[in-house]
Amino acid sequence: MKKVFFYAGLIVSMAFLSATTLAQTSLKPSLKLTEDITGLKLPLKFKAILLAENLGKARHVFVTPQGGIYVRLAKPVNNKGTLYLQESNGKAVVKSGFGNYGGTGICIKNGYLYSSSNSEIFRYKLNAKNEVINPNMPEKIVTGLIDRWQHETKSLVLDNEGNVYVNIGAWLNSCQEKDRQKGSMGIKGCPLLDSAGGIWMFKADKLNQTYADGVRYASGLRNVVGLDWNQQDNELFVMQHGRDQLHDIFPDLYTVQQSALNPAECMFAIKKNDNAGWPYLYYDYAQHKSMLAPEYGGDGKIAADPKYLKPVAAYPAHMAPNGLLFYTGNQFPEKYKNGAFIAFHGSWNRSPEPQAGYFVVFQPFKDGKPFGEWEVFADNFSGSPEKTASGRADHRPCGLAQGPDGSLYVTDDSKGFLYKITYNP
Repeated sequence: MKKVFFYAGLIVSMAFLSATTLAQTSLKPSLKLTEDITGLKLPLKFKAILLAENLGKARHVFVTPQGGIYVRLAKPVNNKGTLYLQESNGKAVVKSGFGNYGGTGICIKNGYLYSSSNSEIFRYKLNAKNEVINPNMPEKIVTGLIDRWQHETKSLVLDNEGNVYVNIGAWLNSCQEKDRQKGSMGIKGCPLLDSAGGIWMFKADKLNQTYADGVRYASGLRNVVGLDWNQQDNELFVMQHGRDQLHDIFPDLYTVQQSALNPAECMFAIKKNDNAGWPYLYYDYAQHKSMLAPEYGGDGKIAADPKYLKPVAAYPAHMAPNGLLFYTGNQFPEKYKNGAFIAFHGSWNRSPEPQAGYFVVFQPFKDGKPFGEWEVFADNFSGSPEKTASGRADHRPCGLAQGPDGSLYVTDDSKGFLYKITYNP
């Protein structure tokens, strides 16, 4: 009998170690990274400088053709929710600020700066230098967006046809009758999908729009913080935050380790009327397929209905992709052209696995679609491997922007740092 217990324990231990090794390997950078003076680790011939610090909870960022830097703050600092910085001699200095509302989204298009709070979208007229003309008189583009207790941030992107797209995150984890409660099943039909859990499209030049004026462009997206318009194929791309707590809610169906490693964080290429399937499914990173969610009858083995949109790329679980940027500059080597940078804010719920993320990833593209394996591009925002593993990160990357010279800007919403990454061959 002792031998039986020994061998059973050995098999379980080997399975656990094998899964752990697989999980750690999947997070291992495929490039050799070197630490620079900022503490970040970057590929050979890349370097970073710390442009600014203590800005506040710096979320998304936009850099103008003239090099002006606009940073959105999750919470206003001195009644300023958007900061305007100018760079000189390796430092970015705050020149002004405006908007007494916090938020995430910011972008510039056709002579206007667009920014969002958690419930509204505004725009500001710009002068020839892309500076806001009248910061105290914004125009309201959209009012009354849903702002509930979670997934409330509103990210923005504009297309080339005069439309603005905004994510409306679902305020439930998996659309249960009792949110995040053990054994609670999914609400039939998930009625919140009528007003959340997707991407809404509005006219970029029409004032005081409401939900009734918008179009539900895509559905079945739990929460999207990182999104960008791919100019190469004229299409919207988004990064979804996957659902949480498979084991906590259904301990009879999922082990703690299965819950730590699933579901994947997914990239979707979105067209009008697409449905990515939340809350009815999740994407299994190891099996490379969509699985029926347990709230709707799944058990970790039943595949989801194939009618739903498939991701174009998938990444390890729970790493929180908060920024997405298609690189169109000429400073970086050719392999980066038209590929995507993704800022992973970092996890809190990968236990018993080490926490993960807190880095910027590069995803190669070819002909407008992901091509080849992703790689860690900028690492060590957390401060050390130990801080990463425990989730006690010093810095958390959030926003990404491209400068006029092709440099890459990265915000940190923990300590309010702003980094600039350049390449010198």
